[in-house]
Amino acid sequence: MQLKFKLIVVIFVLALSALVLSLVFDMGGRDMAEKRDVTAEKAVTSALPPVTLKRVRRGAELPAFAEIRDIPTRKTEFFNFLMPAIEEQNTLILQQRSQLERLHEMHRSGAQISSRENRWLSELALHYRVETTNRSEMFATLLRRVDVIPDTLVLIQAANESGWGTSRFAREANNLFGEWCWSPGCGIVPNSRPEGQIYEVRKFDSVTASVRSYIRNLNTHHAYQDLRQIRADLRTDGKQVTAQPLTHGLLAYSERGEDYIHELNQMIRVNLPIIRDVRETFNEGTLQAQAQ
Repeated sequence: MQLKFKLIVVIFVLALSALVLSLVFDMGGRDMAEKRDVTAEKAVTSALPPVTLKRVRRGAELPAFAEIRDIPTRKTEFFNFLMPAIEEQNTLILQQRSQLERLHEMHRSGAQISSRENRWLSELALHYRVETTNRSEMFATLLRRVDVIPDTLVLIQAANESGWGTSRFAREANNLFGEWCWSPGCGIVPNSRPEGQIYEVRKFDSVTASVRSYIRNLNTHHAYQDLRQIRADLRTDGKQVTAQPLTHGLLAYSERGEDYIHELNQMIRVNLPIIRDVRETFNEGTLQAQAQ
């Protein structure tokens, strides 16, 4: 009888030990799973692209394009000079848009968005001048604004507004797009400014800064809502976002209205072969640099 009792005690102790060990391993497994989940979340959110590039790529000073007498060469050099700044900004915007679309899908499906992702969305909305606090409206507006401006359009408007980089404002203020500012001393006073007006032609530290400002201006200013809607419609229809359709959203860019749009489209048609060659050369150089 005593032996039987001892045997029961041993069996009970062994069973209890097995239960404790299983609980320990189960807790450890859950702990490891939770750690993996946290690590996975950090891997996703750590990939959030910057809202703005902190360092402006200064690059070389604006070349003396007026001294290049051969016109095709001047055009090629002008496009070559601007292409890196355009690609830098559009690459960032595409990264932002990819994350924005991911978070939008999470919002639509009811999935929880992390606090870090929410902060990023708030910073993105601030940068793109989206004022609504309604999350659905915020996503809708951001998806229209966080998108590329085709390099062809940037290059042609820069050429048109700066006289192929030869204008006074291009040479003295790195301003290739004729952007204005309204604080005294923020730029250069135009010689032809009407009496009583206070605007100046904005001065930039670099051509890269001018390109960034121009792209943000088209993506945020109320005057270019039509351009953004045309672009959004192209996206909805599964069509490529190209320069010529977007020119029709630039009526407010110049007092010349339709004549200005006609001139831009004519410049696009004439210079597109050169732009394609410059783009191809730039992309080949980028691929070679990545391979090294």
